[in-house]
Amino acid sequence: MSESDTAVAGWKESIFQVLKQGQIKQVAYVPDAGHAHVINRAHDDPDMNTVVLTTEEEGVALGCGAWLGGQRSVLLMQSSGVGNCVNMFSLLQSCQIPFLTLITMRGEYAEFNAWQTPMSKATEGVLTAMGFRVLRVTDPAEVGEVVDAALDSAFVAGEQVAVLISQRLIGRKKWIKD
Repeated sequence: MSESDTAVAGWKESIFQVLKQGQIKQVAYVPDAGHAHVINRAHDDPDMNTVVLTTEEEGVALGCGAWLGGQRSVLLMQSSGVGNCVNMFSLLQSCQIPFLTLITMRGEYAEFNAWQTPMSKATEGVLTAMGFRVLRVTDPAEVGEVVDAALDSAFVAGEQVAVLISQRLIGRKKWIKD
């Protein structure tokens, strides 16, 4: 494994470790390569329940139910999924439910898929308009600290928090033709 590969694996593992230490019990996700490491680790952890979603807004409802049932959850999604959740985000505000989502950004650095760009440009503004505290991470050395701060803001201070993980940090996606 190269030094670059080790750094990538390191920050992705730091996310999982922070979620584990932060007592996240339910991990909701729409499959995403940027979250694959955390998803796989959560699947392997007997203390975590993973729920694959058909659409991202289901993860908002799952997060509400988890909180009402006495558990902490996280929603893992891409920036393109934020638009699917806007109506459900109002439930978080109305019912004052703590919420954490980790969002891999698409439509930014070296994006090949033009369909990803509009929601990428709108993601932070949409989340802010819906009352979220938005944190952005671009440096692999800061990932664990930022996710840990987000956990505290959500589950200690009672906020709705989104961590945006930059596309440059995740790495370029390339279209592969058969």
